[in-house]
Amino acid sequence: MEMIDRDNLYPMIFEPIYHDKMWGGTQISEVLKRSVPTMHDPVGESWEIVDREDEQSVVANGPLKGATISQLINNFGKSLLGSKFNGGRFPLLVKLIDAGKRLSLQVHPDEQACDRIGEGAEPKTEMWYIISARKGAKIMAGMNPRSTKQQLLATLSSSEVEDHLQVYPSQSGDAYFISSGTLHAIGEGNLLLEIQQNSDTTYRVSDWGRVDNSGSPRELHVDKAMDSINFTNRTSPRIPGVVGEVAHNRKFPVVNRCRFFSVDDLRIVEEWVDNTVSSSSFHMISAINKPVRVGNKEQFVELVAGQTCLIPANFGTYKITPLAEGECDVLKSTL
Repeated sequence: MEMIDRDNLYPMIFEPIYHDKMWGGTQISEVLKRSVPTMHDPVGESWEIVDREDEQSVVANGPLKGATISQLINNFGKSLLGSKFNGGRFPLLVKLIDAGKRLSLQVHPDEQACDRIGEGAEPKTEMWYIISARKGAKIMAGMNPRSTKQQLLATLSSSEVEDHLQVYPSQSGDAYFISSGTLHAIGEGNLLLEIQQNSDTTYRVSDWGRVDNSGSPRELHVDKAMDSINFTNRTSPRIPGVVGEVAHNRKFPVVNRCRFFSVDDLRIVEEWVDNTVSSSSFHMISAINKPVRVGNKEQFVELVAGQTCLIPANFGTYKITPLAEGECDVLKSTL
């Protein structure tokens, strides 16, 4: 792959990487109008930006089309990712999650739990943004303030386990900040965008009695999960969405006190001007409900709902321009 001069870096989109899941759904195709591949199970996840040893995002537009994200980082380094980048792999992972059925009840470890558990465990804090929620969809996230570890353990194999969780009705526009150590499950009927640390470590404590096509249950990791759950954190992870539309641009911090990433909810009806240099970080722009154009006069990309682009840290001033009437919901994620 022939690289370009770093001063010519531009907003990039990547080829989605689809994963089939026994709990997969149909909203990526029905709501976002994507053509998804036919796989063994329904598509449950689309990895939009990922830099893992076994999964590599590939540029889909412009002169760098065909380059992997690790090739970009090796060649452009801090010009691409900014001075907050400390080397290694791309620090975040961006997914669409399409839950046709509820996901397992699970937890991700923090750094201390990873040190205790070993085995290559990686910490994961994540944020969910609800793109679409079918009637009756819900989110389970966090321990009920009145429940104990012993009560949770006693009900893991029954439906009563929900009594010991915080349960919320899903609404598009709501977000959830799932810090590592938070017990959680995404209910059926949810289509959401996930911004997370670059980790693929998940410990399942319950899979609701499910079995795969061969009749075998998926592995549970109860001991590691119990070592990972932060039983003292009983705060609500829900970040309520904005109510009502207005006739001017608005910005709402979604996650701004997290040391791993920052996310803003931009509600725009006309051009939005922003700048990467002042934040010392790349920006990721995710179109949620309507198409937008992102970039400057010479270098730009058009995103449809559900797509995310990466704006290099050295790009400087750029604009987000709505390409449809009404309020466009856009997420901006940075380090």
